[in-house]
Amino acid sequence: MERAMKDKKLNLEYPCAWTYKIIGSDRREMEKALGEILPRESCSVSFSRRSAAGKYLCLNVEVVLESETHRRAVYEGLLAHPAIKMVL
Repeated sequence: MERAMKDKKLNLEYPCAWTYKIIGSDRREMEKALGEILPRESCSVSFSRRSAAGKYLCLNVEVVLESETHRRAVYEGLLAHPAIKMVL
């Protein structure tokens, strides 16, 4: 089933608003990472939740994407940053 999901393409019309959920342990470092990856004025950041033990937190990052290439580049940039543990 996972393989089938990877082969499916999203049918999006660009430009469009897209929300990434990013998970990490330090909000300041995560926000700093966002500043390195995305121009600050091009995204909206909001707190989502904290893990039960308080070790991790999740932020919603809403971005207007211009293309599929842009969507993938933002995802890969977020995923590659050491302050961000997971991107959904």
